[in-house]
Amino acid sequence: MNPEFEQQVARNIRAIGNDPDFLALSRLWVRQCLKYDYTHNFTWLGRPVIQAPQDSCALQQIIWEVKPDLIIETGIAHGGSLILSASMLALLEYADAVAAGTTLDPQTPTRKVLGIDIDIRAHNRAAIDAHPMRSRIEMIEGSSIADDIVAQVRRRAADFQRILVCLDSNHTHAHVLAELQAYAPLVSVGSYCVVMDTGVEDLPEDFCTNRPWGKGNNPKTAVREYLKSHPEFSADKMIEWKIAITAAEDGYLKRLR
Repeated sequence: MNPEFEQQVARNIRAIGNDPDFLALSRLWVRQCLKYDYTHNFTWLGRPVIQAPQDSCALQQIIWEVKPDLIIETGIAHGGSLILSASMLALLEYADAVAAGTTLDPQTPTRKVLGIDIDIRAHNRAAIDAHPMRSRIEMIEGSSIADDIVAQVRRRAADFQRILVCLDSNHTHAHVLAELQAYAPLVSVGSYCVVMDTGVEDLPEDFCTNRPWGKGNNPKTAVREYLKSHPEFSADKMIEWKIAITAAEDGYLKRLR
């Protein structure tokens, strides 16, 4: 990318971060769109992704820049996020093959996505199994914070060099904090642990009455507690300012060392 253009983009992003009215408008927009299950409207290669498209765009850029060989995701739902990650890893392998002048074999991928969910519903598993990206995806059914599941993930992660983590399962403070303690240490220096739905903290008091999480008990409160004792991570504000509309405010945690 042209350095002059990059500098212009960086100035634009910082200007957004210094505009409280713009940021407040973005938060208001996010709050209003939740009334209509807005994030249910989008798919990635045919599977519901259940993310704000701005966050999906940020994630693809992070994957392209970090170039992970393993992406660990908690929370599978319909599988769209797994498919998004797998497709980006496929593009990375394609780019590697072009650069090396070799042929890409899609059936023997070197980069993988590992998804964990306490309940992988049969129809979702069947759809993921039938998807062209399936060879890049591994799934584990069970609680993401159960000792045996964490042990499985850590054993699998030992085979990879560059790891990115996305946390998007149970959104209570205790659960997310336990996930951070279990999986954030696996993140490579320069890579990210992305914590979704931190925006729950900024919703009205009575917004999550049908959920076990809410204001004061959510991913953002877990992130704040985790960062107090883990200075090797820092929230990358440039990402959320860039996209402006996000479900992961303060949740793009970059590993600095």
